[in-house]
Amino acid sequence: MATFLYKLGRISFRRRHLVALIWVALLTLAGVGAASAPAAGNSSFSIPGTEAQKAFDLLEQRFPGMSADGATARVVFKAPSGEKMTDPGNRATVQETVKELADGSEVVSVTDPYRAKAVSKDGTIAYAQVSYKVSGMELGDAAKDALQDTAQDARKTGLTVEIGGDALQAVPHTGSSEIIGIAVAAVVLVITFGSLVAAGLPLLTALIGVGIGVSSITALASTLDLGSTTSTLAMMIGLAVGIDYALFIVSRYRAELAEGRDREEAVGRAVGTAGSAVVFAGLTVVIALVGLAVVNIPMLTKMGIAAAGTVAIAVLIALTMIPALLGYAGRRVKPAGEKGKLLGRAKAQAEPAKPNLGTRWASFVVRRPIAVLLLGVVGLGAAAVPAASLELGLPDDGSQPTSTTQRRAYDLLSEGFGPGFNGPLMVVVDAKDSDDPKAAFTATGDEIKGLKDVVTVTPPQPNKAGDTATITVVPGSKPSSVTTENLVHGIRDAGAGIKADTDANVLVTGSTAMNIDVSEKLNDALVPYLVLVVGLAFLLLIVVFRSILVPLKAALGFLLSVLAALGAVVAVFQWGWLSALMGVEQTGPVMSMMPIFMVGVVFGLAMDYEVFLVTRMREAYVHGEKPAQAVVTGFRHGARVVTAAAVIMMAVFAGFIGSSESMVKMIGFGLAIAVFFDAFVVRMAIVPAVLALLGRKAWWLPRWLDRVLPNVDVEGEGLHTADDEDRKLVHA
Repeated sequence: MATFLYKLGRISFRRRHLVALIWVALLTLAGVGAASAPAAGNSSFSIPGTEAQKAFDLLEQRFPGMSADGATARVVFKAPSGEKMTDPGNRATVQETVKELADGSEVVSVTDPYRAKAVSKDGTIAYAQVSYKVSGMELGDAAKDALQDTAQDARKTGLTVEIGGDALQAVPHTGSSEIIGIAVAAVVLVITFGSLVAAGLPLLTALIGVGIGVSSITALASTLDLGSTTSTLAMMIGLAVGIDYALFIVSRYRAELAEGRDREEAVGRAVGTAGSAVVFAGLTVVIALVGLAVVNIPMLTKMGIAAAGTVAIAVLIALTMIPALLGYAGRRVKPAGEKGKLLGRAKAQAEPAKPNLGTRWASFVVRRPIAVLLLGVVGLGAAAVPAASLELGLPDDGSQPTSTTQRRAYDLLSEGFGPGFNGPLMVVVDAKDSDDPKAAFTATGDEIKGLKDVVTVTPPQPNKAGDTATITVVPGSKPSSVTTENLVHGIRDAGAGIKADTDANVLVTGSTAMNIDVSEKLNDALVPYLVLVVGLAFLLLIVVFRSILVPLKAALGFLLSVLAALGAVVAVFQWGWLSALMGVEQTGPVMSMMPIFMVGVVFGLAMDYEVFLVTRMREAYVHGEKPAQAVVTGFRHGARVVTAAAVIMMAVFAGFIGSSESMVKMIGFGLAIAVFFDAFVVRMAIVPAVLALLGRKAWWLPRWLDRVLPNVDVEGEGLHTADDEDRKLVHA
């Protein structure tokens, strides 16, 4: 592989005009496609195989005009202090509002609070429910504007009016902190390279790669049903890896220049060696992201594939466009050790350079491996302790900031009707095979009334055929509580007895039940996903490092860092530690997809640092150095760059903490802290300590396996062999 990439790097350097033209053309094409594509909202959310989804599908068949998956809005009214919603003036305002709401072309129905008995016992709060023909992500801006304008008109009369439900779903925004993250990355690159030109190359190529990836996602969003969160996560991961991959190649190029090679040869060798590490690091990230498909949640699968595509683009740009831009930069990119005028050192210093910080740190670790290993493991173990209290759930209006109308509507409904009113359960009774459907409907309602934590059970509402009915159940606890989850399981358990007695199937659905089913499905998929992703990457790393123990150590170190990161997420988003600093207004369960998504992304990124750092060590070992010295050599060449890459990645991820979307905020924080733990504790401390303790055993590989494995030559041995042959020909 090193030889092929070496040739690719030289060709890209020589044909720089063509390479640059191709990438600019692709960026333009993707941009035009994104500009001309129809806008798309959040991706539709279906969970194949869950009971809640089966019930939704059944409702679509048996209640064709019901729009079971259609958007809903709850317009909540509160009377001024000292007044009641039943007062004539307030009543007239509400009825006029209901009339205006019903005029929308996409509206199916609007309930009158006074006819539907939707007024609180104390008479101060009432609500009207609006049902739409289409889902929240398909609802047009005109319908949303009409809903908000109608509520604003009602407020003018003195009533407090707020809107809950999924009809006002908004596209998340990331805020200015994302730009701050990129600015931090730029500063780190300038400090690392000492040159604006060298620092600008990784930023430029990363932005081009992300531009192509995100524009392509936007262009295909409507066709492939990709949500706005998909492009945000692709941007987050694409920026981080794009900068890092380019950083490693530019850094290796400067090291090759420092050894006296001409620029074209230096580019070829940089792409042949560091580029090989980029390819395999990118492959681990792609495997981790595409592997999300095993969860069988379409939205998560699309997010993973889209982000993986952006990573693949970042790899290709690093291998081709970076060499082309280095050709344009010429002498403005200086050899390693020779800083530009920007940092005040125009020429390399004549006296021998002192050992850099990476060399001094590695030498210390090699001398004290047991102490460093114990300190690192105990520290990560302590950070992971909160993960034992992990509670999973999906966000509802109760997790929104208090400044939003959705959150204020949620709080008003809890005040007037109880916390469970915000998460009603819909029970679907399929009595098609029953001899007496009406008796089955009645028996189901009576059975549910006898369960704990049930506040209200509505009378069965049968369809026209009379073979299916819906029953609404209002729990006594809030939607995200363990008590409500137990109630869902209790109704389903009771359904088994009803089935035996009446031959009717009882299914529980609704957003609360769907959230519970999603959490359970993600929990069940976590172990198979870990086995698949870690197993494939383990095999890949065996090929890269030609060792058994090094990949095993890499995988165990990853598990430590991801558990510690999950512990930090629980401490901030569930327990509320430092929540004000992170902009977390409402603590609660950690999002259900957070652990599995973090496992996928962090594993890929963790293997990045493993590949970049340890390939330098293996390269030194293969070329004759002793194991301990190879560790120090790897740090001398790689620690500064890996540190810069980790700081950049942390800055980019942390930039997304300012997002208005709670999922993006949580993932941004989780990935940033995970990179910190993995890069600075696992890869910089635990890895060299373990390698120092193992010595030559670290690079042991059974002979039979050595013969079977393909030789991918990540450390560029083929390039050194070619050098030796050239020297022999010269001396001959």
